[in-house]
Amino acid sequence: MSLITQISDELKAAMKAGEVVKRDTLRFLQSALKNAAIEARKPVTDFTDVEVEAVAKRLVKQRKDSIEQYQAAGRADLVEKEQAELVFIEDYLPAQLSHEAVEAAVEKVLTGMPDATAKDMGRVMGAVMKETGGAADGNLVRTLVAAKLK
Repeated sequence: MSLITQISDELKAAMKAGEVVKRDTLRFLQSALKNAAIEARKPVTDFTDVEVEAVAKRLVKQRKDSIEQYQAAGRADLVEKEQAELVFIEDYLPAQLSHEAVEAAVEKVLTGMPDATAKDMGRVMGAVMKETGGAADGNLVRTLVAAKLK
């Protein structure tokens, strides 16, 4: 079953069950997918799972950024709302790699680039993200690469 179909089916189930947060989050996800389809000039139904995951990743990043900003502003109510939405959106993403797996990928990339310095952080991070197939959290990769390049 494609992710588009799964999202649609889960939206219908959430509407029937009266799950307001899940319903609203899935509607927002569908809206983001429609906007991406308009930009790509193709129907949403032609989206591959990889394209759907890219949109979901963007939404997850937005939610995480919002959570940080709301925490800094002391808005616990909005933090809670964003965290609830984040849970539903992350269901459509592949599992993230563990800390140890990301650390191993960083080590592997850095052994291939023995002369890397702090100036090469972007190049190293790109190589690590390519190595992990995008299944690693970018913030974690940045933290680990920065620590290794110091």
